[in-house]
Amino acid sequence: MPPSAPGRLLLARLGGGLLDALLPPHCLTCEAAVERQGTQCGDCFRQLARLTAPFCARCGVPFLHAGQAGPGGLCPSCLARPPAYGMARAALRYDAGAQRLILPFKHGDRTDLAAPLAEKMAQAGAALLAGCDLIVPVPLHWRRLLSRRYNQAALLAQRLARLAGRPCIPDLLRRSRPTPPLGDLGAAQRAALLAGAFRLTARGARRVAGRRVLLVDDVMTSGATAEACARALLAAGAASVDVLAAARVPDPRLQAEA
Repeated sequence: MPPSAPGRLLLARLGGGLLDALLPPHCLTCEAAVERQGTQCGDCFRQLARLTAPFCARCGVPFLHAGQAGPGGLCPSCLARPPAYGMARAALRYDAGAQRLILPFKHGDRTDLAAPLAEKMAQAGAALLAGCDLIVPVPLHWRRLLSRRYNQAALLAQRLARLAGRPCIPDLLRRSRPTPPLGDLGAAQRAALLAGAFRLTARGARRVAGRRVLLVDDVMTSGATAEACARALLAAGAASVDVLAAARVPDPRLQAEA
């Protein structure tokens, strides 16, 4: 006879206690001891900068102060050229503290970091998750996927789907051609390189038609990737596209006031 719900809870606690005895919990980003698996020590936690207001009402880029917001609470970029997506939000400011979580997750096979990052994203994007019909990750080109062995955005999307009770379609979007690293490029160069780089399969187009899509990525920089994906989804018939990222890179033009 299978155990009852209280019995399963007791077994889970016993299993967790045994695991902690064999492998004492340590911080996700350093070797300091912590009370619970999957958490950070106080010092590392304090280095994380949650992305809270003030930020652009559309793209979510952080402001130094509320006075940087233009009409409608928008940043200069969104005022000059409104993005195709409706709204973008991120859990963390992309700085040294966030990099200690995201870089090992993205490049160091630390797939265990998907869960704590997704939890932070779920808090920051609660309204977006509640209003979407399905969740879609930003895709990797197949060559990069082979070399990395996993798509970090897809891991985040799948975790968010479980937390929010929404369907996730990891392969709905395809990156039809490889693009070079975009880290040192400006917004206009990024947009030019990514134009037409994403597409949907015929089956994907049928599944997205009339649906409110939440696009998920690990780091949002200029927004060019989100823009290109959103345009592909909207062209295929999506009712709307919003964006949720683990971290958001501040706009250096806005930060220059400091």
